[in-house]
Amino acid sequence: MFTLRDYQRESSDKSVAFLTSPKPENGILILPTGSGKSLVIADIVSRLESPCLVFQPSKEILEQNFSKFVSYGYRPAIFSASIGEKKIGDITLATIGSVVRKPELFSHVKYVLIDECHLVNAKKGDSMFMQFLSQLPGVRVLGLTATPYRLVTDGFGGSILKFITRTRPRVFSKVVHAVQNSDLFSSGHLAKLDYKPVKTGFDASKLELNSTGADYTDASVRNHFALLNFPDQIVQCVNRLHELGRKGTLIFTRFVEEARYVTAQIPGSAIVTAETPKKEREEILSAFKSGVIPAVSNVGVLTVGFDYPALANVVLARPTMSLALYYQMVGRCMRPHPSKESAFVVDMVGLSEQFGKVEDLHLSCGAGETWFIDSNGRQLTNIYYGERRFT
Repeated sequence: MFTLRDYQRESSDKSVAFLTSPKPENGILILPTGSGKSLVIADIVSRLESPCLVFQPSKEILEQNFSKFVSYGYRPAIFSASIGEKKIGDITLATIGSVVRKPELFSHVKYVLIDECHLVNAKKGDSMFMQFLSQLPGVRVLGLTATPYRLVTDGFGGSILKFITRTRPRVFSKVVHAVQNSDLFSSGHLAKLDYKPVKTGFDASKLELNSTGADYTDASVRNHFALLNFPDQIVQCVNRLHELGRKGTLIFTRFVEEARYVTAQIPGSAIVTAETPKKEREEILSAFKSGVIPAVSNVGVLTVGFDYPALANVVLARPTMSLALYYQMVGRCMRPHPSKESAFVVDMVGLSEQFGKVEDLHLSCGAGETWFIDSNGRQLTNIYYGERRFT
């Protein structure tokens, strides 16, 4: 039905060996954006003898993964209230909110896979996943993610970017396997990224951290952007891309009013926010992919699960302290496609300098299986951010 690449086969082999081993622990499989995670999941569950439950973080990603499963030759059951289907099969795709109060329906399940597992937050030990899994004694759990880290606040105005195997309480204790970004870029499995830093006058040191120390305050970002006429600079960047013949631009902005302004200044463009109705969002994204809409400004969405391999331009117009968010924004254009020689990453807020290029992010294992992320020798995770931010 399909042929796995070498790294996909190794990922599947190690995952199956882990899940069927006698040691009762939960693990994570780290696969870069664009590496074919849904294909690996399909191969894993097809090789396990017992029924499997596969969680997705949203209805949209569940629908997307269901379509991919079908294209691979499988037809899994769906258990999701938002989709309006509650069926259980040998392979069941679900959202946690639909099953958290129904663990008895899945008492026969031996294996649970969690897509985008970095979103599993067990800080208080009472998350929906913790509640559900605690009712399934003996179940084996494998999480999959491209961004295995979470920004944890320390209560003193600072933050630590922690690998998820080091958070407390821990849902995942072991890295089963990790595929490096650099390997997939060098082999041509991911698109070449062409970083375009733009001198906008943006200066992160002018921003203030919020009370948790995990991000910048809205007020300080708005004030700084106002001094720089930042929305107008976004419009100029997008127009320049289109003048160069770079079709199809996805813009990541921080504020809805900013995105609306940009959309009003670029003929034919559109805006997508968390408040955009599902049908309207689907129509916008369909028109964007077909080339009818030249640019889409989005606020707080389209960072995870937006699958558009032909996307050739992203504009980073929102500052962040989140390495995961930076990776996810760039990740939207990392998939290769015959229509593009490279993808432009237009960086208006210095994120590529702050975190390093995505292709340079490296997963390293230290003493005692202590994993961390580094970029050209600079460690990014499991370190204290300090009073303001890491440098």
